[in-house]
Amino acid sequence: MGILNNIFSKVFPSAQATVENAVDTVKDKVENITASVKDTVSSGSQQVQEKVEQSTSNVDVTSILDNLAKKHPEALNWKTSIVDLLKLLGIDSSLDARKKLAQELNYTGSTDDTTAMNTWLIKEVMKKIAEKGGNITHLFS
Repeated sequence: MGILNNIFSKVFPSAQATVENAVDTVKDKVENITASVKDTVSSGSQQVQEKVEQSTSNVDVTSILDNLAKKHPEALNWKTSIVDLLKLLGIDSSLDARKKLAQELNYTGSTDDTTAMNTWLIKEVMKKIAEKGGNITHLFS
């Protein structure tokens, strides 16, 4: 699993549970069906995808992360710092991990300029969270 998917699984916990339940359900069905019902599985996969999309839409990410921050022993500025966001989510925030995340997100700048890379990363991760259905609009108002 990539770093961005790891972030999603922490920010959208109900979606992760939905995906895991759906995968288990699909696996059970696959074990009990023959090749003649492959179309049914494809249809089920689309239904699973729709359920995941519904469960991630309009998630108040800011509240989730604010609540995590209240419980965290360090004061973290997760809204503007990729390092703090990763720490808050319990994800490796090392330079190497951030470089991997930058590569995963197709960062075109120099990873040696960590300030520019980190600034780009936090904006890009928030953008990806919003695209996934996370409500973060009030972070940027």
